[in-house]
Amino acid sequence: MVILLFGPPGSGKGTQSPLISNMLQIPAISTGEMLRAEVEAGTPLGQQAQEILAAGQLVSDELVNEMLVSRITKPDCKNGFLLDGYPRTVPQAIFLDAKLEQMGYPPPTVFHLATPQSVLIERISSRRQCPDCGRIYNLLFKPPLKPGVCDIEGSKLVRRSDDNVEVVRARLQAYEKMTAPIMDHYAGGDYHSISANRPPLEIFRDIESVLKRRNGGSATA
Repeated sequence: MVILLFGPPGSGKGTQSPLISNMLQIPAISTGEMLRAEVEAGTPLGQQAQEILAAGQLVSDELVNEMLVSRITKPDCKNGFLLDGYPRTVPQAIFLDAKLEQMGYPPPTVFHLATPQSVLIERISSRRQCPDCGRIYNLLFKPPLKPGVCDIEGSKLVRRSDDNVEVVRARLQAYEKMTAPIMDHYAGGDYHSISANRPPLEIFRDIESVLKRRNGGSATA
């Protein structure tokens, strides 16, 4: 089974992804992790990506597609995988459809974590981070034990510059513009819009229900 997980910043993808991965016993793959792994391994693809990023440019669809193929042909993907952050463009989606068919995988099951923009802004602007250990808290859902202070380091928590309301709103608008065509691309397939304005376990129960139906009641891929 191949899972595509979509959702704007603050929608809870980082919470749902490992839950789905653990349920199906398949790897969860993010575009960022994929790119970092290639760069750190010093592969030819990683070297190309590093040069492009160092020049302040965006990595092309072609290069991202090559990295994807490199990753999903590894042994841990033989029973399926979850993709978070890919495809980001319609050409990437078309490439993925063809590659999955070529590799003998079924069409992907797509989950879109739909969340009102007002809720996302509130969630993201409530994030705080420890400047020493990097641990992230949320004043609404995951506050520190002592207000304003990291549980581990005892350091004063800070708000990242990209978590202010104006930046968050711009990021969400950019996300919506980018992903709308991709949602249209998958709308006629195994596509599920999941209301994400709820507690994480409620969201996962809805996802789990869909996946169990796909697997004939089984909790594994």
